[in-house]
Amino acid sequence: MKAVAKPTNFLDYLTEFANPVDDSFIDLLEKSRDSFTFLPLKKNDFLVREGEVCQYFCYVESGILQHSIMVDDEEKTTYLALRNSVTSSLNSFLFNKPSRKNIKAISDCGLWIVDLKTFKNLIENNEAFHQFYYNLIEKQLCLIDDYRIDLLTLSPEERYHKLLATEPKLLQEVPLHYLSSFLGISSRHMSRIRKNIK
Repeated sequence: MKAVAKPTNFLDYLTEFANPVDDSFIDLLEKSRDSFTFLPLKKNDFLVREGEVCQYFCYVESGILQHSIMVDDEEKTTYLALRNSVTSSLNSFLFNKPSRKNIKAISDCGLWIVDLKTFKNLIENNEAFHQFYYNLIEKQLCLIDDYRIDLLTLSPEERYHKLLATEPKLLQEVPLHYLSSFLGISSRHMSRIRKNIK
């Protein structure tokens, strides 16, 4: 695929998490962005398969990436990465370990990727990227904590309504069976919930 220009929305995303204080900080963010290269994925292509080592940390410019595991021969969705977000099989990527999950494109995707050597160099030598990554991880830990508590304390209907309020894009863009798996709700029950709120 031909080279494409670096996306301005990626810089906006970096800026959102890094909280720049001056022009020199913006310059560092631009250098961070320019360390990434473009990778297109077709629908059903994998960023990483379970058992492989994840090679990339990526920004999703377009499309949707599904994180999933197999449980008793049934696919379970653990996370959905929409456009304008970053993702990886992080434990595998950082520590060169086999991934415990699959990451698959469930629509055509445009990704900006960085390998581990470049990623570590950015963390160690680029103050802006280091701040971006710290703030990102802090936010993700809070979201994961909330998600796990919701699974234990909220009814299926309450989980659906919370998703409707906080992540309406998921409901618009993600097929029902992926959403129901992500929320821990059967597809049949999910259909009933959706029908009852219309």
